[in-house]
Amino acid sequence: MPRSVQITKEKILTAALNILIRDGYSAVNIKSIAKELKCSTQPIAWQFGNMDHLREALTQEAVFYTNQKMMPASENCIEAFWQIGYAYINLAFDKPHLFRFVYMGESKNYCRGGFGSILTDSGNAALLDRLCEYLNISREQTEILFQRMIVYTHGIVSLAVAGVLNCTKEQVYSMVKDFGLDLLYLTGANIDIQAILPNIAEA
Repeated sequence: MPRSVQITKEKILTAALNILIRDGYSAVNIKSIAKELKCSTQPIAWQFGNMDHLREALTQEAVFYTNQKMMPASENCIEAFWQIGYAYINLAFDKPHLFRFVYMGESKNYCRGGFGSILTDSGNAALLDRLCEYLNISREQTEILFQRMIVYTHGIVSLAVAGVLNCTKEQVYSMVKDFGLDLLYLTGANIDIQAILPNIAEA
């Protein structure tokens, strides 16, 4: 009967992701992963063959992990919209190495594409449909709102992660919330914005 594999691909990828989050992408290599797992480099090389294959798998693992963190908990589309934004901010401040890897170009194996790919992503497209109906505005207006929120939020948090902007997570929350409310006013959406403020603050 063949001996069971002790160091699986899943364990290796978990170790690699832990190193990436803690120490940064440049610290991820076969030796550092072996040290993390307290094993030799042989099982890692056997499972992946070379670092290129490992990097590709790590990229997929990091993107999956990040997407799970971005999943909104609320069924309410307005709350869900803000929860995604706040989760994005949390990732940048709490796991800056991972944020740089996924969203600031450190991973050469991963690219989301243009705005078209963001808007047609199944989860985002469903949220856009719900926002469009809830706000009673056109699909085009909803897409513009979504795009502008993405650009603004990414710009703010990227500056913070790069150390260019010296601010707290709470200050970024406030800036993003104010910008989002301004956009909602500009759409002319027929909703009571003051009524949703407490829910936004708690998102």
